[in-house]
Amino acid sequence: MGAFCPGHPRAGMARTEGNAMKKILLATDFSERSDRALRRATLLARQFGASLALIHVVDDDQPRRIVEAEQEEAARLLRQMAVTLREVDGVECETRVILAPPFAGVATAVAELAPDLLVIGPHRRQILRDVFIGTTAERTIRLAHCPVLMVNAAPVGTYRHVLQTTDLSEGSRDALQRFAALDIAGRARMTLLHVFEAPALRLAFSHAIPKDGQEVYLEDEARKAASELADFVSTAGLADVRQIVRRNATAAQHEILKAAESEAADLIVLSTHGRTGLTKLLIGSVTEHVLRASTVDILAIPPTGDA
Repeated sequence: MGAFCPGHPRAGMARTEGNAMKKILLATDFSERSDRALRRATLLARQFGASLALIHVVDDDQPRRIVEAEQEEAARLLRQMAVTLREVDGVECETRVILAPPFAGVATAVAELAPDLLVIGPHRRQILRDVFIGTTAERTIRLAHCPVLMVNAAPVGTYRHVLQTTDLSEGSRDALQRFAALDIAGRARMTLLHVFEAPALRLAFSHAIPKDGQEVYLEDEARKAASELADFVSTAGLADVRQIVRRNATAAQHEILKAAESEAADLIVLSTHGRTGLTKLLIGSVTEHVLRASTVDILAIPPTGDA
């Protein structure tokens, strides 16, 4: 079953008055991939007139001489970046080197600086695994309490098409409302995706339903999912967003990625809370796999209640 698309053909999320984006935090390891994150953070800072805080975390679980050498070099590189940002891009910024394990250092910076957005690059894949899988990810997101933008693609301008996702939960509704208030996407087209289940078509039951019966059942489930999504959008106060539903013919993360590709989205928005809870949704079979496999940017956003 492909996408089922009720709602307005054009897209745009309801906006709030005022400029919500005032401070952006960039965590960098000075890699080429972190350079992508820096470019995106700079674009956003200029777009919103926001200040930019640059941080680098030095792992302090090393011999002191190594820690001190890395700290000194990191401070020098951050100062150079700050000068360029001020003089070339006109972005006001501050810098900080933190001595701590990576996840703890970033969480500390978020707590102290209280940014509206944390921007990171995918870094090296092994580091991605270390940062986002298992208890490290749960602790990082829970401690950060702010939206996290992972920049996978080289920035070429403002976002053009945003694919938001929902499981129709209260946490998802709050996160989408927080996304609207953040206004990170500006005038980008907005599409809201809900991946629905068709339990009668699971392998254990599908053999008992004839093919034409399966098609009728699937159409009914798609209509039901579309109706539930429309009700969700209405009660959440999300305006002029294009709505699509997809059956989880494969795992939900694959359906999200396929939808992003077919919709030519350049940003995917995922809630860090949902019916399955933080641990399963963020660390398990959905966000973890989307983070690993996506070639476009990912915004992981907690509900307002977590702020």
